Amino acid sequence: MYDPTVARLTYRGLLGRRRALILGALPVLLIVISAAVRGFTGADDQVAADVLGGFALATMVPIIGVIAGTGAIGPEIDDGSVVYLLAKPVKRPTIIFTKLIVAVAVTMVFSAVPTFLAGLILNGNGQQVAVAYTVAALVASIAYAALFLLLGTITRHAVVFGLVYALVWEALFGTLVSGARTLSVQQWSLAVAQKVSGGDLVTSDVSLTTGTVLLVVVTVAATWFAGQKLRTLTLAGEE
Repeated sequence: MYDPTVARLTYRGLLGRRRALILGALPVLLIVISAAVRGFTGADDQVAADVLGGFALATMVPIIGVIAGTGAIGPEIDDGSVVYLLAKPVKRPTIIFTKLIVAVAVTMVFSAVPTFLAGLILNGNGQQVAVAYTVAALVASIAYAALFLLLGTITRHAVVFGLVYALVWEALFGTLVSGARTLSVQQWSLAVAQKVSGGDLVTSDVSLTTGTVLLVVVTVAATWFAGQKLRTLTLAGEE
């Protein structure tokens, strides 16, 4: 189910100079903001939770997921180079699974690691805030990568739709509209983080069971549908 050659090509495409700069921009901004906030306010647990929840988890993680998830396959479909990949003796579900693993790994590295570092800067992991939001970033990375990988297989405008979801649904409606929070990867991951923190600073509108089940269902379903969509792509000369 995992092909090293496909993985290597996908990593190379995702971590090219320009895309790597884009992926690194938000994590650097998070660290700078965290250092500035710590300098102005000192170590404050509530402020740390606000910064990590409001910027890191609500904005940075989904945007990085968009870049990594759609970038794992979208450009190959857009420019037609995917036909060379499909011509290889590799099963198409294997291609999708391998690209998902790469997208998840990239999303985790560029979102969870800076989230943890920012948490340490903000309050030194007081009340397990840094660890809780890092765990939330890790589990959210899996679901986001799967969702946006699926988008990359079904539309040429995957980045646009992904950013709309990340910035409008997750960051705006997911924050302001209570009903929308139930259908939010952010809230599902926060349910896991709330369990890790064990306090009142990290909260979610869904239960741990609901959040965990929805994270798994969405990840599996998105990966399966992406595999099915890739099956429908045919090479020139195929019947």
